[in-house]
Amino acid sequence: MESYIPISFLNDFIFCPRSIYFHQLYGRMESRLYQSRDQIDGKAAHKTIDTKTYTTSKKVLQSLEIYSKRYGLAGKIDTYDKSKQQLTERKKKIVHIYDGYVFQLYAQYYCLEEMGYEVKSIRLYSMDDNRVYPIQLPMEDINMKNKFDSLIRQIHSFSLDEPFSPNPNKCTRCIYTNLCDVSYA
Repeated sequence: MESYIPISFLNDFIFCPRSIYFHQLYGRMESRLYQSRDQIDGKAAHKTIDTKTYTTSKKVLQSLEIYSKRYGLAGKIDTYDKSKQQLTERKKKIVHIYDGYVFQLYAQYYCLEEMGYEVKSIRLYSMDDNRVYPIQLPMEDINMKNKFDSLIRQIHSFSLDEPFSPNPNKCTRCIYTNLCDVSYA
């Protein structure tokens, strides 16, 4: 049986590789019991995408399930405009463009391409301030593409038993601190 890495794990893994394990411990528990305010707000902001009510335009795919056998990834896109061949990842509020945001777009890009869709442009959209951030395609930014490839390899080979150095700045903001045996918080 093949297992796919959820695309949402890419940003989480960068934040803290151990967080993915702890997230799984919560299983099907009501997410309001453990998610932070930012996570709850972000989920609410995605409601129109998740329910496919963001637009009625037939040229815009919403919340399409995607996968990549090559990278072992699966997830959903926010929107893909078929006429513009443009992929958009929506965030509640973008203050800084983190590598994890870009890697989520790369993952979606590769999945769509592997599924037969042509993608000519990718972008991030900040809902709170209505700002668009164009992102270079992977082949246009080889450094980021290499970092993406490295991240995928790290996730596929990660073991909770590996030596781990916690980051105090991240630990204090982590919702899994109470479960972690090496947290600084």
